[in-house]
Amino acid sequence: MKKILPILFLSSLFVFCQRESSIITELYNLPKQLKEVSGIVFTENSRLIWTLEDSGNANKIYGLDSEGIIIKTITISETANTDWEDITKDSQDNLYIGDFGNNDNERRDLAIYKIAKDSLQKESVIPSYKISFAYPEQTEFPPKKTKLFYDVEAFVEYKNNFYLFTKNRSKGFDGTTLLYKVPNKAGSHQAELLGEFKAEGDFQNAAITSAAISPDGKKVVLLSHSKIWIFQNFTSDNFFSVSVNSIELHHFSQKEAICFIDKTTLLIADEKTKKIGGFVYQLDLSTLNLIVN
Repeated sequence: MKKILPILFLSSLFVFCQRESSIITELYNLPKQLKEVSGIVFTENSRLIWTLEDSGNANKIYGLDSEGIIIKTITISETANTDWEDITKDSQDNLYIGDFGNNDNERRDLAIYKIAKDSLQKESVIPSYKISFAYPEQTEFPPKKTKLFYDVEAFVEYKNNFYLFTKNRSKGFDGTTLLYKVPNKAGSHQAELLGEFKAEGDFQNAAITSAAISPDGKKVVLLSHSKIWIFQNFTSDNFFSVSVNSIELHHFSQKEAICFIDKTTLLIADEKTKKIGGFVYQLDLSTLNLIVN
């Protein structure tokens, strides 16, 4: 016991210090039935946080109140949850489900589904329309292990287009994420490559897992398990063409979802893995040492 106690003490001290120095604040537990949350978005009309889970889970979205209680569950009919990896909204509060998870870079059925805001009171909803797309640069399914650029877990809707941020799964990971543009229009489309950004860190700390755009359309934020990147003051839709603020959260967990609830306040959610995570956190950008307009 004399050897074990110091180890336990140091371990507890490490966890305490990590939490003390974290810049995110724990708000509430996610419902126990939502074990693999992969995206969140806040809508003004409903005043709810809408969320979903990824592959292997139901084709449903869930509306949570400010305490994390499920107020609404909606089945998205005539769809399958192949790998739902993010959820976003447009300026009218219509929702969009990103069925574009592609871990092995093998999929040829990538899709986004529109859920009209007027249907969010129903128990079951058929999508208003489906957007199918492909990456012109991908010619092999799957590509070589050094070219696994075509998984996506993050997107936003901006001025009637979707902007997708890839999750790099290539051997020899170097932090590169690609930015693709897809029109918010029913039908099949070729995604347009706009640019690339190299996030600093290894796969665990620099692979992009979610994205959000502020209500005023002036800031785009990318998320990893331990960091966020803030792009702002952009004059074109190539968000990577401007300077970026890289922010350490000082908190590591399987963070898979991020959204804005106002111009400077972010919510972040993580999956529960080995008793770690399963929470919704808040981050106030106005408290950080950076210029936030």
